Amino acid sequence: MNGDGIAAIVVSYDSEETLDDCLVRLRAAAGVAEIRVVDNASRDGSLDIVQRHALADPRLRFIANPDNPGFAVACNQGAADSRAPWLAFVNPDCLVEADSLARMRAHAHRAVGVGEDGPRDLSEYVDVALRGQGGDVVLGADLVDDAGMRDAAARRRDPDFAAMLRDPGRRQLGIAMDPSQPLQAVDAVSGALMLMPRGLFECIGGFDEGYRLHAEDLDLCRRARAEGATVACANDVRVVHVRGVSSRSRPVFVEWHKHRGFWRYYRKFDAARDGGLVRATVFAMIWARFPLAALRAALRTRARP
Repeated sequence: MNGDGIAAIVVSYDSEETLDDCLVRLRAAAGVAEIRVVDNASRDGSLDIVQRHALADPRLRFIANPDNPGFAVACNQGAADSRAPWLAFVNPDCLVEADSLARMRAHAHRAVGVGEDGPRDLSEYVDVALRGQGGDVVLGADLVDDAGMRDAAARRRDPDFAAMLRDPGRRQLGIAMDPSQPLQAVDAVSGALMLMPRGLFECIGGFDEGYRLHAEDLDLCRRARAEGATVACANDVRVVHVRGVSSRSRPVFVEWHKHRGFWRYYRKFDAARDGGLVRATVFAMIWARFPLAALRAALRTRARP
């Protein structure tokens, strides 16, 4: 096992459109020591694709769930089935370049002060921690779609639902890219592509399995920051994120769980500070948006060729 290797965790669900390309790229990516694919009961040809890659590459193993327990559960399953010291959570519609993950890891090394080539040995990490010269880091990348448009979810602030009631402009969670900063500190990065040390992931208990889809990345980043970690986007690492491949078959289901996830996030982190009237208004604000969001998602799916 590479002492500084990366375990790439891919959660698939009806992802055959991009899954083959995703796995080809991960197998060719520098630094990847393990690949774990967790399939959440795909109904298309995803498992056939995964099995073909597993036969060709001993680094790749897969878990075939008999049902769909959700993204957070599957990510935790993949992490538990691997051993590498770095975890990269990679959506099946993310198409990394050969050096993407290695460059993100180099950024992480610089962020904790051990040099971009990594620690000489484990004691160097321990020494850095004892000197207080840095901490753990959760990294995302500059995500763009296949037309080159930036994904606003790559750099986000924490959602403050009570503030959104006072100022509707606060509903925009995206943060503009700062091109002067190769590594831009943000509140949260997208779970579509996320790199972090295994030790931090285990310290915070992994993904919260109470989320089914969406907001689990916001939750994880917030808990990581509470433990002293830095969350940042590697602005100089660009990765294509096709987006929405798995969600196209069930757009209303996805929107339901997105809104459910936002309500869970609010209850978990912020509801206790607000009065009953504010909590009730936040609940109404979140769920009043659901019918229109679901309709739009369904129409977008129907309009796709």
